[in-house]
Amino acid sequence: MTDCLFCRIVRGEIPATRVYEDDEMLAFKDIHPKAAVHLLLIPKKHIATLADAGADDAPLLGRLLARAPQLAREHGAGEGFRTIINTGRDGGQEVYHLHLHILGGQAMPALIKY
Repeated sequence: MTDCLFCRIVRGEIPATRVYEDDEMLAFKDIHPKAAVHLLLIPKKHIATLADAGADDAPLLGRLLARAPQLAREHGAGEGFRTIINTGRDGGQEVYHLHLHILGGQAMPALIKY
C-alpha cells in the first residue's frame, strides 16, 4: 500500500518518534496519546486488519506480542499496561494497517465492569 499512513511512516516519508525498530516491526509514540505511555507497534508488512492476517502471519504476530511487554517496561509502564488491537470499522480501527496500542504509565480505567 503506497498511500497507507503507517507504511509511509515505515518508509520514513512521515516523521514519527520511533522508539524501537527491527527488520519486521516498528514502534513509535502515538501523536494523540490516551495515557502517560501510548505507543503503537506495527508490522512493517502491510496487513490491513487483524482479520486479514493469515496463518503465515502467526510467527510475526507472536513476535509483536512478545515485544510489547519489553517496550511497556522501557517506557514507564512497568506496573502494568493495556494492549489493544482495534479491528475494522465496528472495532474502532482508524488506520487500516494492523497496529497494537500499548498504553500504561498510570492506572487504566476498566473497559468492562462485571
